[in-house]
Amino acid sequence: MNDNSAKSSTAAKHCCKSDDFSMAEARKTIGDLFQPKPWVYWTDFLLSFSVAIFCFRMVRQSELFSWQQLAFFVVSSLLFYRLAMFIHELVHLRTGTMNGFRFAWNMLVGIPFLMPSFVYYTHLDHHRRKHYGTDMDGEYLPIEHEGRWQILAFLGASFVVPILAVFRFLVLTPLTWVSPAVRDWAIKHASSMIIDPKYIRPLPTKQAMRVIRLQEGLCFLWCLGVLIGTLTLGKYPFPFLIQAYCTGVFILTVNALRTLVAHRWHNHEGEMTFLEQLLDSINFPTKMWITQIWAPIGTRFHALHHMFPSLPYHAMPEAHRRLMEALPEGSPYHQTNETSFTHAFMDLWARCGRSKQEAGQSQSLESPAAESSVPGEMAKSA
Repeated sequence: MNDNSAKSSTAAKHCCKSDDFSMAEARKTIGDLFQPKPWVYWTDFLLSFSVAIFCFRMVRQSELFSWQQLAFFVVSSLLFYRLAMFIHELVHLRTGTMNGFRFAWNMLVGIPFLMPSFVYYTHLDHHRRKHYGTDMDGEYLPIEHEGRWQILAFLGASFVVPILAVFRFLVLTPLTWVSPAVRDWAIKHASSMIIDPKYIRPLPTKQAMRVIRLQEGLCFLWCLGVLIGTLTLGKYPFPFLIQAYCTGVFILTVNALRTLVAHRWHNHEGEMTFLEQLLDSINFPTKMWITQIWAPIGTRFHALHHMFPSLPYHAMPEAHRRLMEALPEGSPYHQTNETSFTHAFMDLWARCGRSKQEAGQSQSLESPAAESSVPGEMAKSA
């Protein structure tokens, strides 16, 4: 058993034996923080969007490969990344609330970036206690046990996903209008923001399907408009397309790096208890000004989010502070805290290496035993 697994096991025993704290008491401690504040969402969203658009335009107006162009590109990409992460809030907001914000986000971010809100509603399976870490959870892979190649493949996918997204909405969408078979296949296999390629999305209800049809139709029209512009406006659209692709790759790569340190990725044995799910998740409470750049909109408090999925992002720092004070020292929640991205990533990298080595050693131990029986049998027959 590695060090982190030992820590998780120890923490689990501590929690099970301790009566000092309970989920009910934890919720009571932060009970006044669950109400989302629309003015925070709107202010954050509109300011981030305005600065992102300005910097995005300045990239093409700056001297090619100058430091100014690089700076504008990084700032615009990071702000668009922040804007994209609002999709996580939309999924967890109570149905029927902040409809104006949902509409504005989809029209200004979701549709142009080919990530309308319907592609992320499978995220709710990640929070179902019976689904987390199983085949029904499209956002979980046993990375620790699959080796370092899984980390590299996950990061490398960032270069392919933008192309696949264009194919999904420009080519597959009109086909779904005429072929029920293509429609069902597209919903099951090409309509979810996931990390497990084997995940199959359940077919939606009729009401949900109407929303999907509307959003994917708008994505199709956006792609079609860009295609027509590319074919008719000469050279102008090509710098935009190159920049758009590079921005998409940047966003996906940063998000992939964040995802790799959002969990410990221990599980490979099916259903997990709630405590195991909590200990498999990670908080990054320190170095706020750096951490919230690569883990924005509350995602740096991922363990806290798994405890209370409906807690709005703007309340998470205060909720974490209160829980840290209320929880007994050494509680499981304390065990979810990490010091930095670098430490968490290198820990995952090391565990992947050890896991592969242990798997190789087990095979080598089994192999000689199997081989040694062959000469014995041959001797007997002789």
